[in-house]
Amino acid sequence: MNYIRTAMLLAAMTALFMGIGFMIGGQAGMMIALAIAAAMNVFSYWNADKMVLRMHHAQQVDERSAPKYYRMVQRLAQNADLPMPKVYIINNPQPNAFATGRNPQNAAVAATTGLLNMLTPEELAGVMAHELAHVKNHDTLIMTITATIAGAISMLANFAFFFGGNRNNPLGIVGVLLMMIVAPMAAMVVQMAISRTREYAADRMGAQICGEPMWLASALGKIAGGVERIHNPDAEANPATAHMFIMNPLSGERMDNLFSTHPNTQNRIDELRKLSDAGLGTGGHGSFRQGTAQQSGPWGGAGGSTRTTQPSRPKGPWG
Repeated sequence: MNYIRTAMLLAAMTALFMGIGFMIGGQAGMMIALAIAAAMNVFSYWNADKMVLRMHHAQQVDERSAPKYYRMVQRLAQNADLPMPKVYIINNPQPNAFATGRNPQNAAVAATTGLLNMLTPEELAGVMAHELAHVKNHDTLIMTITATIAGAISMLANFAFFFGGNRNNPLGIVGVLLMMIVAPMAAMVVQMAISRTREYAADRMGAQICGEPMWLASALGKIAGGVERIHNPDAEANPATAHMFIMNPLSGERMDNLFSTHPNTQNRIDELRKLSDAGLGTGGHGSFRQGTAQQSGPWGGAGGSTRTTQPSRPKGPWG
């Protein structure tokens, strides 16, 4: 159902984009707009991951420079039956993370230093499992296409302001003005709706990948408090990337409404708690690895629920 809803939302955004092109230049304008969008999507398909990582000053790490963090991602990727993604650290005090890449074979995951220092190893495993779920579901490509089309719609609306609309447009200048205001807003609403749909799906699959829903639930509570208190200058400078993070880096959204990039945090925690109550985690029947009583912990030891006593918090998972 989530995939059907996502496909319908993408179709609606594409139709909106083509409609704007028609209002500006008739059938010729619609075809030109479609060609521009196709070119933008091709460019984004091959280069979006590099662009996003560069925007947020992410630094790639390996098993020697960040052994514990890297091995944890490696173990989770094995759980998810995914190729090993590239692993990055962002020197930013705000706790957050995101995934990018056009497909699982060319994926990357990134976590901020704020996230690495704030969370327990189990909570961090829940977050990175969520990001790997985005990779497995091909959400990174979907969100890149969505952001590209939304940007193209805004571009066309600005183009109409300077050059006017199609002379055959029955609404005339009023239609052009309405298009300038309503079209970008409608594109934003669709973009946010797609993002929220994919976040819930990634929460569920992430819980399966790490084997314990309450690890991610506990992490989400801490991250929500962190993003409200700690400013993220790179995210503020690049707001179009906000939907890629596990939590909105621009502000702490309190309402699950049309204009929020992410679902309400408490709603996400409640859904994860339902999975835990249903038996996923602590060796339950919903475990991602069939036939095993317990998941291995994110650092290579025995796994367990966040309800048990946690070991002393490490200085950082990179060593």
